[in-house]
Amino acid sequence: MESMNRKEAGRIGIADVAAKAGVSHATVSRVMNGNFTVDQKIAARVRSAADELRYHPSPVGRSLARGKTETIGILVPDLANPSFQALLKSVSNTAARDGYRVLIADSSETPSEESILAGEARRRGDGVVLCAPRMGRGELEELAPSLQPMVLINRTTADGAPSLSIDYRQGIQELAEHLYGLGHRKIAFLAGPDSSASNAHRVRGLEEFCSRHPDVQLTTVPGGSSFDAGHRAAGDVLGLDITAVLAFNDLVAMGLLSSIHEHGAQVPGELSVAGFDDIPFAAYTTPSLTTAAVPIHEVGEQAWLWLRDLIQGVPAERRQPSKAIFKPQLQIRGSTGPAPHRPTDAPVAATGTNSPE
Repeated sequence: MESMNRKEAGRIGIADVAAKAGVSHATVSRVMNGNFTVDQKIAARVRSAADELRYHPSPVGRSLARGKTETIGILVPDLANPSFQALLKSVSNTAARDGYRVLIADSSETPSEESILAGEARRRGDGVVLCAPRMGRGELEELAPSLQPMVLINRTTADGAPSLSIDYRQGIQELAEHLYGLGHRKIAFLAGPDSSASNAHRVRGLEEFCSRHPDVQLTTVPGGSSFDAGHRAAGDVLGLDITAVLAFNDLVAMGLLSSIHEHGAQVPGELSVAGFDDIPFAAYTTPSLTTAAVPIHEVGEQAWLWLRDLIQGVPAERRQPSKAIFKPQLQIRGSTGPAPHRPTDAPVAATGTNSPE
């Protein structure tokens, strides 16, 4: 009766499954942990016994037996950025289907903190995803061997760690060509963080764009990656002799739009503004934001699939290629329009009383 009470309470263990299937405890353990060396008929008998007894392996016990935590770490430079939030959600949801959890580390745009956080995330899990790390190339190369298995997003290493990238160079060029087609010849680029590799790709893309269009005057304005950075930059932008602005990302563009409205200037009547990423809020700004849409959900899914293969020790010949490049798609909305005609080539008028901090 005592034994029956334990089973009714759900306290079924490996010994019960082994007795019902007529196998050893070790065989049940191997089957439950996904060891494919067990004879298929025996494995089927074990699984059938486990189903009948409603046996569920302990997650902690399985992790200890397999030498795995069934947890991965992911490091992002700024958790407040909706793009990184979307990527985290994609990785987390995809990993959850395979029984994995995700630990999150946020470096708050502080490159000096990344190596510490990345190492801690790796020690606590079975692998790590580094999303757009800001650390220098030398530091990344030195750190990479200690983080394996690892997947990189928007960075690469010499040892060929799996790397997923967004084609920021193409994306920024398509946005610039869109503005050029609207007649804009005096354009500003509101740059991202100096430590951002994706900002460097944007800069190269714009250099190539200008080489194709020598009639374009491009001015680079220091910015950042946040809403506040875009808001603060409005005074500098409105003081330029330009008709359009390409912002580092949508958050920067949205901060810029907000401050431009406070100054009383019109978008796109006096100044066109374009962002990058197509975060969920981009379609609901006033006016709605022209941008380059990044397939962030696909990036997150692929990052987990690659990391899963590495964790499971899938042979290299059976794994997918270790590099993938995703193409942004141009989204034309209300924040860009024809270049205004200014006989005096004057800067955009700032008639409002508010000014950015």
